[in-house]
Amino acid sequence: MHQTSRLKPYLYIAPLLALLLFVFGYPLVQIFEYSFKQIRGIDGPWIGLRNYQLIFGQDLFWEAVRHNLLLLIAIPIMIAWSLLIAILLYDRLKGWKLYRIVIFVPYILAVPIIAAIMKKMFQFNGPVNEALRWLGADFMALDWIGSSDYALWTVMLLIIWREAALGIVLFLARLLNLDESLLEASRLDGANWWQRVRYIILPQMRVVIEFYAVVSVITMLSSVFAYVYIMGGGRGGPGTSTMVVELYIFGAVVRQNLPGIASAVSVLLFLVSLLLIVPLFAVRRRANEEEVA
Repeated sequence: MHQTSRLKPYLYIAPLLALLLFVFGYPLVQIFEYSFKQIRGIDGPWIGLRNYQLIFGQDLFWEAVRHNLLLLIAIPIMIAWSLLIAILLYDRLKGWKLYRIVIFVPYILAVPIIAAIMKKMFQFNGPVNEALRWLGADFMALDWIGSSDYALWTVMLLIIWREAALGIVLFLARLLNLDESLLEASRLDGANWWQRVRYIILPQMRVVIEFYAVVSVITMLSSVFAYVYIMGGGRGGPGTSTMVVELYIFGAVVRQNLPGIASAVSVLLFLVSLLLIVPLFAVRRRANEEEVA
């Protein structure tokens, strides 16, 4: 009877678990299989590692990888910006409740909506450049979307603006759980704002910062499709200046009808993301250990 009572919870979740394995597990197995085949229709002959060899020999693939790696530059900016805003909100800046709502709104809205709006805003004759010209800063009125020199950086700016909202919420939630007696004691001892941040706040937020950093890395490598698809006209434009790995996979399936190539790239992206999830679990375990201590 004791053994049966232990198995009962697993019996309750067994139908849902079976459904999840079918919905997510079966396609994953199929993608691994397709990556070793030359797919024609719904199946094809086994060709071993030829799909991977073709991928590694394509300049467009490496350009997409390079763009994803360039987007990683945004992560320290997002962390610093999120920390600054969260600390200012924690210090009860005048109107902080309204600011908290306004800052988090971009994260609630769907990415395609935000990307479509920002694409209109950053057009050469769009509101941003018109405002710059009105202010007399004509030299700053650049072709943000239409130039291959600036398109990826404009996408990065949009990603920072939206994804930093999650960091602000995470950091603010951790700040609200800090021991305020330490901060009050530091004020009485004459510590200034920067000293309180450096020696009291940041050490207690290390685990949350690490968690957000790992999540942001995964986002930059495997969750920017909607941004570049809308901003780059669906083809990673202008030219290939905003091509990323996810868009490369999309093009291989939809435009080139090469599901074997797309599957091989998907497998590589999955393995890289899986490697990044390992430190994410390590951060969570460390956070639990600190809470217990």
